[in-house]
Amino acid sequence: MNATVPIITEIPASLQESLNTYLATHPDWDQTRVLTAALSLFLLQNGESDRRAARVYLETLFHNG
Repeated sequence: MNATVPIITEIPASLQESLNTYLATHPDWDQTRVLTAALSLFLLQNGESDRRAARVYLETLFHNG
């Protein structure tokens, strides 16, 4: 991944609690990595054929970014 941009958004409190629970037990992941993986996977699963989304997903998943 090259450049990054900040995203400010609101999510349901229950989702934040689940994310915090996951992060507490997976120290190699952080909020940014989880959200990047989730967004890139969403784009891939919903018809985004751009190879950049696939590259970001794989780099994030395997922590090569």
